[in-house]
Amino acid sequence: MDYQRIIDLYYDEDDALRRILVVHSRSVAQKALLIAERHPELHLDKVFIEEAAMLHDIGICRTNAPGILCHGTEPYICHGILGAAMMREQGFERHARVCERHTGAGLSLEEIISQGLPLPHQNFLPETLEEQVICYADKFFSKTHLDQEKTVMQAERSLAKFGEEGLERFRHWVEMFE
Repeated sequence: MDYQRIIDLYYDEDDALRRILVVHSRSVAQKALLIAERHPELHLDKVFIEEAAMLHDIGICRTNAPGILCHGTEPYICHGILGAAMMREQGFERHARVCERHTGAGLSLEEIISQGLPLPHQNFLPETLEEQVICYADKFFSKTHLDQEKTVMQAERSLAKFGEEGLERFRHWVEMFE
C-alpha cells in the first residue's frame, strides 16, 4: 500500500494542513516503530504500523478545527470515523479500524454516551496490538506543537480530562510498551 498516494487523494501538495498531518503522523509512526523494535516478542507487523500510523488522522481535513488549519464541517472528535470511511472507500479495512479506534485511548460505548459525543453508539476501542501501539504512540504528539514529544505524565494529563477509563487503558499500555 502506498500511503503517500492516499494522502495525495485528500490533501494538496502545498497545503499547510497536509504538512501538519504528515509531520504529526511521521512522529507517531516513528514512536510506534521504535516500540515494535524494542518488543520483538509482540510480533508486530511493522509495515502495517508505518502505513496505518501515517494515515490514522487522514480524516482531519473534513473537520472544523481552525487552530490546526482544518476547515471542514464536522466536529473534530469525528475525525477518526471520517478517516475510517475514507480508508474503507479505498478498500483498506484494517487501516480504517486504526483511524476509528485511535481517538483518546479508544472510546467505549459507555464513554461516548456519558460524554454525549457525536459518534455512533458503539465501541471504538483498539483491539489488535498494532491498533493499540499506534493509539498509544499518538498520545505523545499534538498537532499544535509538532516539534515536541510529550512525557508519559503530560500524555496522562491530556487524557485525564476525558475520564478514568481511557487513562487506565493508557497506563496499561505504558506497562506493556515502555
